[in-house]
Amino acid sequence: MNNDIIDKLGITLNTMQEATAEAVLHTGKDIVVMSPTGSGKTYAYLLPLIQRLDAKTDELQAIVLVPGRELALQSANVLKDMGSGLRSMALYGGRPTMEEHRVLRDVKPQIVFATPGRLNDHLDKANINTETIKWLVIDEFDKCLEFGFQEEMMSILCKLPNIERRILLSATESETIPNFVSMGRTIHLDYRTDEENIPNRICLYTVTSPEKDKLKVLKDLLLSLGDKSSIVFLNYRDSVERTALFLKEEGFIISWFHGGLEQREREAALYRFSNGSAPILVSTDLASRGLDIPDVDNIIHYHFPETEDSYVHRVGRTARWDKEGRTFFILGPEERLPEFVSNEHEEYKIPDSLQKPAQPRMATIYIGKGKKDKISKMDIVGFLCKKGGLKSSEIGKIDIKDRFTYVAVVRTKIKEIISLTKGEKIKGIRTVVEEVR
Repeated sequence: MNNDIIDKLGITLNTMQEATAEAVLHTGKDIVVMSPTGSGKTYAYLLPLIQRLDAKTDELQAIVLVPGRELALQSANVLKDMGSGLRSMALYGGRPTMEEHRVLRDVKPQIVFATPGRLNDHLDKANINTETIKWLVIDEFDKCLEFGFQEEMMSILCKLPNIERRILLSATESETIPNFVSMGRTIHLDYRTDEENIPNRICLYTVTSPEKDKLKVLKDLLLSLGDKSSIVFLNYRDSVERTALFLKEEGFIISWFHGGLEQREREAALYRFSNGSAPILVSTDLASRGLDIPDVDNIIHYHFPETEDSYVHRVGRTARWDKEGRTFFILGPEERLPEFVSNEHEEYKIPDSLQKPAQPRMATIYIGKGKKDKISKMDIVGFLCKKGGLKSSEIGKIDIKDRFTYVAVVRTKIKEIISLTKGEKIKGIRTVVEEVR
């Protein structure tokens, strides 16, 4: 393994990651990895894979298939942070295929992270040279191989004639691995626990709602949790929006997230939650998979997960790696815990005396310039300190996109920043600065 990269990332490999690396580097076999959500499966396959790819050639050598665009983007960012010298690109729907093709020709990635539908589109248009692709990784393979994806997956694998090694990873099993995946001699690595994939670092609580409409109890529960980060899971998009609106009207700073939002809205919602600008994320199960959001303290099931797999992935958002977390079920008058929830639990008593909704220290601003404008993080910091009157200690996470940038800043200075930077230039270019709400 490349110890320099591991040291740079500041991580210590767990047993699953070490075993996966050993299998990738020192065998010629296909690999199936089963490991709980939050155990570091992205690092498990990427750390050894980057040693098997050639950064000196412009040829595409590996494809990583993922079920959704967030996981594609996130995985590409993980690779970038490794500083391996390999070029990558995320391919996903919601933007023109032609635009992606232009970027593909410019970047010449050695590895791509792609959703099945979008990859098929590129393959059908011959935008990708399949001759040099030797590695296929299917992350969250249980989701990728679900019935709805099967036809797309079969089509992809028929168009990749030279695959030599396959790596499949998931927290939960698909019923079978279809024949068209063509696994050869296979190593199975199963690191799931005996506790239904729920780590014993997670404390399980029930909260009783006397009313069928559980919003009042949700509000009181969130008040009792103070400024801790929490994800509230619901099963329907309209329920997410109804709940989010209620909490906003009650004075909470929240983000909401579901598949009906535009890509930029989804990115902004996740960014505000992950950088601490919004301590509460209200979401469908779309947020239960493939999002590496660190330090989520609480998972709240407003609606019960519909399957055991859904429960595993929801709860996997907390207690990631070696951290601890809590999960809460809000029980209506006639509701009982689902049968698949077998962990010990206790009743959570909401205190009689509650404070007002906690206000996070940070807020998020939008700056209308990004990578395409040759803007760097140092440019952003300089602009906000010189023009916006901030100290560097008052600036948090900076995320530079192609055409714009999100920045976490101290909430108490937000109006002052907007006023001072109005009409100002960054690197000689006039730009827009707005609060992301």
